[in-house]
Amino acid sequence: MRVLFLSDVYFPRVNGVSTSIRTFRADLAALDVQTLLVAPDYAGAQPESDVLRVASGSVPKDPEDRRMRLRALRRTLATLPAPVDLVHIHTPFLAHYAGVRFARRAGVPCLETYHTFFEEYLHHYVPVCPRPLGRFLARAFTRSQCAQVQALIAPSEPMRAVLEGYGVATPIHVLPTGLPADRFRPGDGGAFRARAGIEAQRPLLTYVGRVAHEKNIGFLVRAFERVHARMPEAMLVIAGEGPAREALRAEVASRGLAAAVHFAGYLERDSELLDCYAAADAFVFASRTETQGLVLLEALAQGTPVVSTAELGTRSILTPASGALVVPEEAEAFAAAAVRVLSEPALRAALSARGRLYARQWASARMAARLRDLYAELSAAPRTRQAA
Repeated sequence: MRVLFLSDVYFPRVNGVSTSIRTFRADLAALDVQTLLVAPDYAGAQPESDVLRVASGSVPKDPEDRRMRLRALRRTLATLPAPVDLVHIHTPFLAHYAGVRFARRAGVPCLETYHTFFEEYLHHYVPVCPRPLGRFLARAFTRSQCAQVQALIAPSEPMRAVLEGYGVATPIHVLPTGLPADRFRPGDGGAFRARAGIEAQRPLLTYVGRVAHEKNIGFLVRAFERVHARMPEAMLVIAGEGPAREALRAEVASRGLAAAVHFAGYLERDSELLDCYAAADAFVFASRTETQGLVLLEALAQGTPVVSTAELGTRSILTPASGALVVPEEAEAFAAAAVRVLSEPALRAALSARGRLYARQWASARMAARLRDLYAELSAAPRTRQAA
C-alpha cells in the first residue's frame, strides 16, 4: 500500500505533529506500507527519503512556521512519482484543502488526524477575538473540515469526546502515536548537567516542549517560585524554542528567579534531549491543549517522575499506574507535589520504576499496526472518482 501524507509542518520545525509523522512513517515502513510526505520547505531542512518539499513563504508574526505556496503545492501533487491508495492529512490548513481536493480527484479515501485543539490555539493567537466568538468559529471550522474526510484519528479518548461534542459525525478512531524504540535508550543525565553548568546534586525540575503561550509554562514558573522558596537550591530547566520565550524570560527575571531557571533552547532529539530528561529529578507539565502529550511518555520512558495537571489528552496518559503525581492547576498544590518528589528519594524511585514499565505499553510499533489495519479497511470501501 502507498499512502500520501500531507502536513503544513514538519522537521526541522519541532513539534508533536512532526514527531508523530516521523514515528508513524518509520513503523509503517516496517509493515510494508510506503508513505510519501508532502510538507513545506525550510531553511536547513535535511534530505529525507520520500519527502517532497514544497516552496514556502513566511507566516506573519510566526518565525517558526512556513506557508506552502498554493501553486507549488498543486504542482507537486500533480506530479507525484507514483499513484497512491489513500491520503492522510495531518494539519487543518492548506494541507487539508489540497489533500481533500487531491483525494476526490484521484478517487481514493481520505482521513485526517486531529492533532491540534484548535479552539484553545485560536484564543492565544487571535487575542482580539472574544472567547465565545472564537469557540463558535473554531467549532464550526472543525465540523466543516471533519465532514470532508471519510475517517478521523483522535490521539486520545478525551479528544474524541471533544469532537463528538462539537457534533462531528465522521467516524473517529482513537490512535495515539506511541514511542519508538529509540526513546527508551537511556540518556546521560550527568552529561546534560555538565554541559549546562548544573551541579550534579542540585534538585532539578524540567519542562520539555514548545515554548508557547498555550503550553501554560507561566504557571510552571509561578509554581516553581513556591518550590524555590522552600528549596532555594532547586532549579527549573525550560527546554525548547517558541514565541513565548522572551516573555517567560521577563517573567522569570521579574520574580527574581533568573539564577534558578535555565533556558536550554532546542536540543538534538536523538542525544541531548534524552540526556535532558534523564538529568531531571521530576518532569513538570501543565499544558491545557495537548491532544496526547508525547513528552510525558518520553519522560516516563527515561524513568523521570512526572508532576502534571491532567487536561484533555494528557488524561489518557496520566493514569494511576503511570508513575506520575497528578495535581490540579493550583500553584500551591503543584509546588507541594514537586517538593515531595524532589525531597523524598523513596517516592522518586518508586515513581521512576513505575513510569519505565508503564511507558513500554505505548510502543509505537503497536500503534502503527492499528493504523495499517485502518488504512486497509478504508481502502476496501467502495469509492468513486469525483471532480474537485
